[in-house]
Amino acid sequence: MIETSVTIRIPFHHVDVMAMAWHGHYVKYFEEARDALLDRIGYNYLEMRASGYVWPVIDMRIKYIKPVELGGSIRVQASLAEYENRLKIEYLITDPSTGARLTTGYTSQVAVHLESKEMRLVSPDILFQKLGVAVP
Repeated sequence: MIETSVTIRIPFHHVDVMAMAWHGHYVKYFEEARDALLDRIGYNYLEMRASGYVWPVIDMRIKYIKPVELGGSIRVQASLAEYENRLKIEYLITDPSTGARLTTGYTSQVAVHLESKEMRLVSPDILFQKLGVAVP
């Protein structure tokens, strides 16, 4: 459906003693790609708040396939997989020079009404409008 990608160079402060990207930083890499995807659909975190909703991450999975070394670059692709009841975004991290698959994963987020703090079981109409799809 909708996807985007970002390229990230691995800096010194992201690596461990083995000069490999520390596993915890992959959450940040996913976030950078997710931000770009949300910007692409015109519903970033500021726009979410303005519409009366916050969208916390409620589930995440990361599968590490091959490591990335200090100074290496990665391409992080984010694809919108589900939107009717939650935002499920799938990620694919590849080596931009070889296309080799390095990491896969996903995040799931749900809409929570900002004032009432109630979780929505169906995504709010504003998301469907931003995606240009019919409201169910």
